Amino acid sequence: MNTSTAIVLLIIIVIVVLAIKPSIKHMKGQGGCCGGGDVPKPKKKRLDSPIVATKILTIEGMHCDNCKNRVEKAINSLDGAVGKVNLKKKVAKVSMSHIIDDDTLKSVIESLDFKVTQIESI
Repeated sequence: MNTSTAIVLLIIIVIVVLAIKPSIKHMKGQGGCCGGGDVPKPKKKRLDSPIVATKILTIEGMHCDNCKNRVEKAINSLDGAVGKVNLKKKVAKVSMSHIIDDDTLKSVIESLDFKVTQIESI
């Protein structure tokens, strides 16, 4: 193998590695997708009143920490609701200090272009 072939081969390998690295991170659910920028992790929210209801929402379309943070932030924007998303299971656990109807929960999440496929009261 001559020197010029080795240099070209080395450049191709570097380009391939640089192209694959973000994809691997994305497939592990790390880093931003969905528009590129990272949404900051939502501030911890605590309910002032006792929890009166808890619902588990199954959500399609979440791929990364950015998606998780967007969903948690949207749920936490509702008065009397605190959300915790499990990205691997594709679910959000919503604790409520007063009853929030399913349509409201579904609407706030689907406004982010995710799909709520199931809501279960526990």
